[in-house]
Amino acid sequence: MTIRTILFDLDGTLIDTNELIIASFTHTIEQYGNRPYSREEILDFIGPPLKDSMDKIDPDRADELMRTYRKHNIENHDAYVKAYEGVVDTIKNLKEAGFKLGIVTTKMRTTVTMGLELTGLDGLFDTIITLDDVTNAKPHPEPIVKALEALDSTASEALMVGDNVHDIEGGKNAGTRTAGVAWTVKGREVLDQLHPDFMLDHMSDLLKITGG
Repeated sequence: MTIRTILFDLDGTLIDTNELIIASFTHTIEQYGNRPYSREEILDFIGPPLKDSMDKIDPDRADELMRTYRKHNIENHDAYVKAYEGVVDTIKNLKEAGFKLGIVTTKMRTTVTMGLELTGLDGLFDTIITLDDVTNAKPHPEPIVKALEALDSTASEALMVGDNVHDIEGGKNAGTRTAGVAWTVKGREVLDQLHPDFMLDHMSDLLKITGG
């Protein structure tokens, strides 16, 4: 089956928010954590919903931690965030070629919009499914299925692209083909172990895979 629909994770896949996320977690942990966390420990918090990560730091004050994190994240957003090399041009080429494009993210819509506007990706996607839109986050298939329904598309003609285990597992759970990105901050080996259908060394690899 030909690929006609491409769904993307946002953070770590299309836009580089890693250092912003790490800085926001570090700021929050300095205020509320009972000990310092290493960079490696904080990397494990990248990908899952924020609530899940805060529950691991202090379940009794998770809401308070999330407010502190989000305040820091929004105030420092524009100083850190940028699109990965080749992303904007590739997305524009895919859109011009007629592919249905969507974003499926565990972020809330406010910061998704900020990131897209800052990096010049705003207006290029036909649907955006955020944490606000679903009951179950990736790797549950719900957000991917919801995106496919919004695009009037089917899993058999879709590709899920992401930098995290949750993205690849979510795509597999929803029945799409999957593509990992080699620039993942977790290290491509983590994604290789899940055997995605494709591994992208550069976002423009999508043009070769899809014929876009």
